[in-house]
Amino acid sequence: MKSQVFDRSEHVYRNDAFAELVKDAVRFFNGTPVHTLPPPESFLGTGVYALYYTGSNPLYKRYAELNRLSYSYPVYVGKAVPKGWRQARSSDSVLHQSRELIGRLREHGRSITLGADLLLEDFRCRFVIFEAEGSDMISTIEAALIKLNKPLWNTAVDGFGNHDPGSGRYEQAKSDWDVIHEGRAWANKCNGKHAEKNTIISNIRLHLKKLGPSQ
Repeated sequence: MKSQVFDRSEHVYRNDAFAELVKDAVRFFNGTPVHTLPPPESFLGTGVYALYYTGSNPLYKRYAELNRLSYSYPVYVGKAVPKGWRQARSSDSVLHQSRELIGRLREHGRSITLGADLLLEDFRCRFVIFEAEGSDMISTIEAALIKLNKPLWNTAVDGFGNHDPGSGRYEQAKSDWDVIHEGRAWANKCNGKHAEKNTIISNIRLHLKKLGPSQ
């Protein structure tokens, strides 16, 4: 069989409607109510969420200033996908809704409570629930929000959303987040060589200089 001439343009997918759909979802996300972390009531669903800092820690002073009048600058953006999503791409249906989203927010609340120099009451959250086929958009919207906002704990500081790697896997390094906010017991078991605290703080300060409107 004669080989076909390669034409890259035949492999590029473009759809303006898809781009507008993502923009619409981001606009909807930014208009959702803001709650304490974690929200006061449990609920069903999976989706995308953001955390906002408003406290007095000098390291994050810029976030507190920017979020004083409105919650527009998240320090972290994350997602909670349906159970089995990675293996079978299952969607959150009306008959099989989970509590992954509220569970993830509660987990983050526990991490912040344990983390040094952080107070849970200094954080707020907002979120969007994606149901049925809409849950297939979760990762796309999370990526769009991270690209748009460049949250500190997604970019300059890694590890906030990490889980306990489990027994036998503690040879990895402690994350940047766990170095500057020590307190999670499982993170202290990680014995790999981690970044120096002063280096992480320098990276944070450099990142925050670029954050928000020009001063």
